[in-house]
Amino acid sequence: MHNRLSLKQIIDKLGGCLSQSSALPSADLPVFRVGSLAFASEGAISFFNDTKYTAQLQATNASAVILKPEHAPLTQLPVIITNNPYAYFAKVSQLLNPVDQKETGVHASASVDVSVSVPKNCHIGANVVIERNVVLGDCVVISAGCVVEKEATLGNDTVLEANVTIKHGCKVGQHCHIFSGAVIGNDGFGYAEEMGENQAEHWVKIPQVGNTIIHDNVDIGANTTIDRGAIDDTVIEEGVKIDNLVQIAHNCRIGAHTVIAACVGIAGSAVIGQHCKIGGAVVILGHLNIADNVTISIGSVITRSILQPGTYTALMPFQEHEKWLKSAANIRQLDKLTCKVKALENAINNLKKKHKQ
Repeated sequence: MHNRLSLKQIIDKLGGCLSQSSALPSADLPVFRVGSLAFASEGAISFFNDTKYTAQLQATNASAVILKPEHAPLTQLPVIITNNPYAYFAKVSQLLNPVDQKETGVHASASVDVSVSVPKNCHIGANVVIERNVVLGDCVVISAGCVVEKEATLGNDTVLEANVTIKHGCKVGQHCHIFSGAVIGNDGFGYAEEMGENQAEHWVKIPQVGNTIIHDNVDIGANTTIDRGAIDDTVIEEGVKIDNLVQIAHNCRIGAHTVIAACVGIAGSAVIGQHCKIGGAVVILGHLNIADNVTISIGSVITRSILQPGTYTALMPFQEHEKWLKSAANIRQLDKLTCKVKALENAINNLKKKHKQ
């Protein structure tokens, strides 16, 4: 269900100002949906943040546009002026598209241990299992098929989508949103190698006795897994946003307000700083430290710690396959080429010395 708001109502809630250059009266103009510049229709509000989309701005059918002060002269449409159009657009979308509130109460098919106190303003869906001594905050939503194991904690206003598993003792803060299929606090991948009879190798499982701690305002995508610590806790700090299909291994710590795109793998005991941006399919080896304010490009494999802020990339260049094979063959010869270059440098230096004599 969409809300319907005038531009003035939006500005009253979010700030910003109306452009004075608009040829149309705009304060009372209603909008009731968001849209991209290319595909918006009447009644939609869009945003403009980059001059390479000027042609789309001038051709758009949107009723209003959010943009920066310096871009206001580029259109005669009603506009809301703000310094960060993209973030403002996100907030407008939240106003126009409120989250559907689930009915409060406990579904008849849910299994809730008698030791658990369920606040009246919570939603417990069909086939949910809540084990003993779980602590639930106010307005918690636990959707169909979720399992919350013994002694776990869910803070106020936290939402579990369908089929989420919260393992025993895990602590999830307030205002968190965990999407379908995520598993929080599963055993980490911990095994000790041992040589048995006849030097036969086998593996001894290490009990994972740490916990998983999720701080407030964390989003965790579908089918993401965050393992509990082997000894120390795995910790996800406040405001972290994690995409789908991410694996965070035991004993990791993810700093506040870091964002992690899909298909990232972070090995055990890695420490990621605050306000980092980790691109899709990045691999971070275990026991590394990543400084605050680091951006890692998609597909990079990080094999050593990053101690300074900045953007880092660890990728082979994209090429046609046959050219890539030749490049890879050259890389295999780098040691030999380095030796040849050093030999040439020595020969040149010797010739220079003889010439001076």
